[in-house]
Amino acid sequence: MSKLTFRASRNSATSPVAAMSSPSPDSPQQESGFSSSSSPPNIVRRKLTGYVGFANLPNQWHRKSVRKGFNFNVMVVGESGLGKSTLVNTLFNTSLYPPKERKGPSLDIIPKTVSIQSISADIEENGVRLRLTVVDTPGFGDFVNNDESWRPIVDNIEQRFDAYLEAENKVNRMNIIDNRVHACVYFIQPTGHALKPLDIEVMRRLHTKVNLIPVIAKADTLTDEEIAEFKKRILADINHHEIQIFEGPRYELDDDETIAENNEIMSKVPFAVVGANSEVTNADGRKVRGRRYPWGIIEVDNEEHCDFVKLRQMLIRTHMEELKEHTNNFLYENYRSDKLTAMGVAQDPSVFKEVNPAVKQEEERTLHEQKLTKMEAEMKMVFQQKVAEKESKLRQSEHELYDRHRDMKEQLQRQRMELEEKKSRLGRSVTSGPLPPPPPPPS
Repeated sequence: MSKLTFRASRNSATSPVAAMSSPSPDSPQQESGFSSSSSPPNIVRRKLTGYVGFANLPNQWHRKSVRKGFNFNVMVVGESGLGKSTLVNTLFNTSLYPPKERKGPSLDIIPKTVSIQSISADIEENGVRLRLTVVDTPGFGDFVNNDESWRPIVDNIEQRFDAYLEAENKVNRMNIIDNRVHACVYFIQPTGHALKPLDIEVMRRLHTKVNLIPVIAKADTLTDEEIAEFKKRILADINHHEIQIFEGPRYELDDDETIAENNEIMSKVPFAVVGANSEVTNADGRKVRGRRYPWGIIEVDNEEHCDFVKLRQMLIRTHMEELKEHTNNFLYENYRSDKLTAMGVAQDPSVFKEVNPAVKQEEERTLHEQKLTKMEAEMKMVFQQKVAEKESKLRQSEHELYDRHRDMKEQLQRQRMELEEKKSRLGRSVTSGPLPPPPPPPS
């Protein structure tokens, strides 16, 4: 019998949100209604009494997707002569790139800047249609001065982001064409030493704007030992410069086989690849895609010869949808947020934030405590100011009283001296006889 899962909130004496679960016939001890501690929070599970039909949603989505078709945009970046066109044709098993005509030296025109070229094709496999767009960068790394060779590539990626952002902002958004670059396959020259400064600078400029997948081109020019050592040096440079390369996502419900498959794919990064559009006959008499050399045959689809199968597995068979989702949900959203912020349109993340009542209550309690602490500090400061003012007034009154006391003491001293003088004069007059009459007043 199917199970119905939906979200609900319950009031609890111990928590703002409690997880409730209905009792099952097999577990009478769960009649209290509380779910086990292992159940996700806010989830209520109910059993259906009959067939509803939403289990058919994956089939509906499959029919819609097949009817609508898919699109995938991949960019290839690397120096000329590393087999980018051949590898793309080998990946999709089609002649997406026509054979190049060899021109004489007198007809060769050296471009001054890196050009961006796009090739689109509709391909179909077992009834599934794919709109494939390959963005090529001819001229990259072919100049004497390659300081700014990365700029046209970054500008093209940002222009595609801008076009998608403009389409999203229109009133009618029914038919938005996704021209954003979903993956960038970066071709590394098989020097066997380490990444060149140009490779490091370009990948540093690209890794925040596109899913970066590094590959070692023309791996048939190196031995197995040289490839292993070359991979270690490349990964060391990537880690040292904090360059982010695409990694397959990990989900909680993945089984052991899927996890092992993803780990095996990531263990091959950077992929040592070989491209070949023609078939050769191997020692067993089978027709295989590969290249014939005097020392033997290298098979493109043989995992013992190169990592082409793992690259195809990541890019097409297992992680194509993850590449598109990571581009839309992470790379494009970061660019969009930065773009709108630069335009003065700040987005409030709390609008779309799922609120947890317990966390919200804790935040409010912390905020209230901060306000109380601030009020207490302000009141303490005001009290100290009042005390200081009162002490100042008391000291002033003390000085005034002291001055008045001193003045009164001096006045009493003067009066005492005057009285002493009068007493002395009176004593002299008594001992010397009567006082002479006062002189007559003038006529």
